[in-house]
Amino acid sequence: MTTLLQIDSSARNPRSHTRRLTRSFVQEWFARVPETRVIRRDLGSNPPPTITEQWIASAFTAEGERSTDQKAVLAASDTYIDELEQADVIVMGAPMYNYGMPAALKAWFDQVIRVNRTFSFDPDEDTWPVTPILKGKILVILSSRGEFGFEPGEIREEWNHLETHIRTLQHFLGVEVSHLIAVEYQEFNDERHAHSLARAESKLKALVDKLTVLCRITDLPREITA
Repeated sequence: MTTLLQIDSSARNPRSHTRRLTRSFVQEWFARVPETRVIRRDLGSNPPPTITEQWIASAFTAEGERSTDQKAVLAASDTYIDELEQADVIVMGAPMYNYGMPAALKAWFDQVIRVNRTFSFDPDEDTWPVTPILKGKILVILSSRGEFGFEPGEIREEWNHLETHIRTLQHFLGVEVSHLIAVEYQEFNDERHAHSLARAESKLKALVDKLTVLCRITDLPREITA
């Protein structure tokens, strides 16, 4: 059975386009594969705690040596990582806030990218000392942008710190393949925005068609844990 991890990070609800897209994605997937399991994580409504000195010290303390307080500090991180480990497909609603990701989504990444849970560290390795532990996952990034022109070769390409940041971090989630669908012109609320939204919905359905077929015919590799 395929497991979807639906992540919503928009602070807006219900007026969020990314929430609309993640909801549509899951509904379209269910229409094709009813036996799918879905884990829902709403970061916009329930933001993760931010990283602290105590969190860092706890994460770098060997699991068998952690105090009760240290285990409590890592409890949210453990929950998020457990959800991530179970997922075959990560459906990530990620609106562009000030040309980057929402603070709640960044906090989630900080909580799940953790030594000996999602990556290992080899101090003797000169080139790539950090190695992801998870593998075999598909990431679908569903975004919304107030402006336009953020794709490669377009006018605001260098301002796009959302997609580039997520794709830099995605291998720590065990992601081997990722897809992006974005709605633009949100702040203009004109025909261009309506066209962009309709095009995103069309692309979403085509992507669901492609991925559900893949998941039916392919035995997706499961994650490897430390």
